[in-house]
Amino acid sequence: MDISGSTNAVEATNIVKKFGGVTALDDINFKVSTGNIHALIGQNGAGKSTLVKILNGVYPAGTFQGEIFVNNQHVSFDSTARARASGIAYVPQEIEVLDQLSVAENIFAGHIGLNSRIWVNKSRLERRSKALLEDLGLSIDTKSIMASLNSAQRHLVMIARALALKPSVLILDEPTASFSSTEVDALFDVLKLLKVNGVTMIYITHRLAEVIKVCDSATVLRDGKIVLEVERNEFNQDNFISAMSGQRLKNLFPVRQVDNKSKPTILKIENLSVQGNDGQVHGVKNINFSIKEGEILGLAGLLGSGRSEILHGIFGRVPSQGNIYIREKKVEIRSPKDARAAGISLLTEDRKRDGLLFNLDLGANITIGNLKYVSKMGIINKDDEKKEIERGINALNVKTTSEKSSVSHLSGGNQQKVLFSRVLMRKPNILLLDEPTKGVDAATRAEIYRFIVSLAEQNVALLVVASELEEIVGICDRCLTISDGIIIDEFYRGEGDEGRILKSITDYSYGGGKL
Repeated sequence: MDISGSTNAVEATNIVKKFGGVTALDDINFKVSTGNIHALIGQNGAGKSTLVKILNGVYPAGTFQGEIFVNNQHVSFDSTARARASGIAYVPQEIEVLDQLSVAENIFAGHIGLNSRIWVNKSRLERRSKALLEDLGLSIDTKSIMASLNSAQRHLVMIARALALKPSVLILDEPTASFSSTEVDALFDVLKLLKVNGVTMIYITHRLAEVIKVCDSATVLRDGKIVLEVERNEFNQDNFISAMSGQRLKNLFPVRQVDNKSKPTILKIENLSVQGNDGQVHGVKNINFSIKEGEILGLAGLLGSGRSEILHGIFGRVPSQGNIYIREKKVEIRSPKDARAAGISLLTEDRKRDGLLFNLDLGANITIGNLKYVSKMGIINKDDEKKEIERGINALNVKTTSEKSSVSHLSGGNQQKVLFSRVLMRKPNILLLDEPTKGVDAATRAEIYRFIVSLAEQNVALLVVASELEEIVGICDRCLTISDGIIIDEFYRGEGDEGRILKSITDYSYGGGKL
């Protein structure tokens, strides 16, 4: 095929990819204009990851039908290294770093040109790393060990690593999944600068507001086919959702009009403090709040505000001081085991790092940690276990062919549902949710929101952390705004919005820490 007159940085023609008898991509013709930020969107399982893995050389030539062109040149990748050599850089959604190496070492891991024949030139490595991070507007210490960084910082280092190769095409898979709104805006400034410098970007996201804000064009996949291709002047959120789902989702958030004020308090937190450090634990100081039965309470704040530390302190994942009362009875929680015994469950933020066990199948991932519910005198009742697995799969509408399926083959949304099934098998009275819809599509988000509301209607108390302020305002009955480890604002449904949250944080920051 001759595309010498094309102005496309990347073009994939007539792509067909099958896994066994299942067609993952069906005659895909995908192109991205040079210098554009092009959105690739669709529900989990639509084929986005498969297409990207073909463009990135994960699925080598010969494992699919069709042709790939980069900057008008026909290419045939047999590895990701060959794709990188052709100018394609990829930043995956999941965190992939070397935890025990420094930031600088991670940025240039595997790159040539920085070493002498015997040793690593560390001063040059750190100097170039610092320059890259400064270009991104970041102040991350290049000597810091990766394990000490939080999820957003780790993801930013991955982006810097991809840019170290000076690619012509940068593929970003859910780059803002761990970011708050301020960090998202900072990243967008970087993307705009890269665009000015001639870098073409493929931007994969479930956040349609980001597509509308930063992208020049978009392609929507559904069931392995392209169902919509639009330029910026035709962007419309309802049309995106309709194309992704095959139906219109007028309101992602369930209508919920409740008054929990008369209900009994189920959880009371008194003077909770978590010691901070320079790594993932930022710390909180003398936190006080309570939650009623059936209430959905949101914790809003920017990255590093201490939102997740509150959840982890309550659940016993990190050392904490203060008092915790459940139904007016003081409880001692020094470990997750104590928390579970008190009727508290936690859905963690990073499902790959802290949640899923990839050496176990789907069913075992649901029952792991819950085997006491399906065993007697230490012996597992296989029939009871199967019933619990089926109940979890059906309750969360997990899309799978078998309970024996590998969780690695599930979409991000279905992986999240598996974790929900696990924590709910314990029938908690209090559920702590850390980024419950991270990395899932709009339709799956709507499912999760409805499920959260149904739990509240069963008198489960829910404490929710979410980086997307729209999600906090849309799903929660009450919101606490956190900044610098303390509560700076509180409002009920209908009394505030995203603007109120951001204003309270800004006022607090510019007031020198005083409201």
